Amino acid sequence: MISMLYLMNAKGDVIIQRQYRDDVSSSATDVFRAKVIAAKEASTSPPVRLLDSSTFVFTRHLNIYFVAVTRSNVNPSLVLEYLYQKVRVLQAYLGDSFTEDKVRNNFTLLYELFDETVDFGYPQNTSVDVLKMYINLGKQRQKVAQDQGSLTSQITGAIDWRREGIRHKRNEVYIDVLESVNLLLSSTGSILRQEVTGSVMMNTKLTGMPECKFGLNDKLVVDKDKSSAHSGKSGVAIDDCTFHRCVSLGRFDADRTITFIPPDGEFELMRYRVTDNINLPFRIIAAIQEDGQTRVTINVKCTATFSEKLFASSVTLKIPVPGNTAKCRIKCTMGRAKYVPEESAIVFRLKRFQGQSECMLAADVQLMPTVRAKAWSRPPLALDFSVPMFTASGVHVRFLKVFDKSGYTTNRWVRYITKSGASYCIRI
Repeated sequence: MISMLYLMNAKGDVIIQRQYRDDVSSSATDVFRAKVIAAKEASTSPPVRLLDSSTFVFTRHLNIYFVAVTRSNVNPSLVLEYLYQKVRVLQAYLGDSFTEDKVRNNFTLLYELFDETVDFGYPQNTSVDVLKMYINLGKQRQKVAQDQGSLTSQITGAIDWRREGIRHKRNEVYIDVLESVNLLLSSTGSILRQEVTGSVMMNTKLTGMPECKFGLNDKLVVDKDKSSAHSGKSGVAIDDCTFHRCVSLGRFDADRTITFIPPDGEFELMRYRVTDNINLPFRIIAAIQEDGQTRVTINVKCTATFSEKLFASSVTLKIPVPGNTAKCRIKCTMGRAKYVPEESAIVFRLKRFQGQSECMLAADVQLMPTVRAKAWSRPPLALDFSVPMFTASGVHVRFLKVFDKSGYTTNRWVRYITKSGASYCIRI
């Protein structure tokens, strides 16, 4: 596994290093410095390099390189994941934007973290909550001393993401279903690509070690439920999903139930992706007419397809115009629109857009004459939006059951938010 781990700055100076095995010498840092950093290949080089019979796996945080060296045939994904977790652990101790000076001023802390997270080259515990219980450099003192057995179970046990003895005055669970919609629509209105990526964020404030069962309207689960089938409810076909490590994957594979012992506080329970039967929140019809080389007429109609009880916020529609635009005369039924020369677009903004309503925009664009006539490429329209209490995929939370020995009552809150993804475009 990992033979040596070290941190190096952008100049190639080693900040701190820890050697776990003797099959790699300290001169390996010179090889990485000469062939990667000095050659200025760090930004373009793949994160796994074979140099002088040694494998270098590295990542970068600001101006600090985290480098792992090995001579064995290791799984590079495992080493990369450990390096990412190492960065996350140091961010928890030193701050999100820790610098080289902070690292040099906390050598004792870093050596303790190196020894706790790796044992003889094998990655061990990288849970921030567990590490902070035992590595605090005297800043925090445990009120109750734990025995050796409890310490061992926290570090090497199966549930290292939650410690025992947690108590809350009010037992509450907050669930946020966040979705991003990506769309590419042709000029004729046909869908070229559509996708919804979602995540289920949870903030748990529960006493003890409760077991939770979480259910979505997954198509495979709903089809098995005879009562929902008779009531006419249809499930959502989820293409793929990933879970937090607290979820019991064995039970999910067996009966598609999401069972877990949650961490205390905020965490991401799962991510999912849906590509079929997407309910697009907006329908846009654009008519662009070029009158010679001196004028362009634009008419855009935007309709909100979601329920009239809901409202979209922060709606921004960018309508491209030619680069040689001289002046725009714009009329819109609601909101505000103006020509932004820096973006070569008309930016149409609405603070609040009610469902089942529509708005119109008409623009008369005057163009400057050019020496060489060049056809306008017609970039696509881009839409940004946020719609609370709406899911484009149709995913919704069916239930959340909390089981604990004491049998306390749990308050649950669910919130849905759908936003535009990285690309929500309509070709013109």
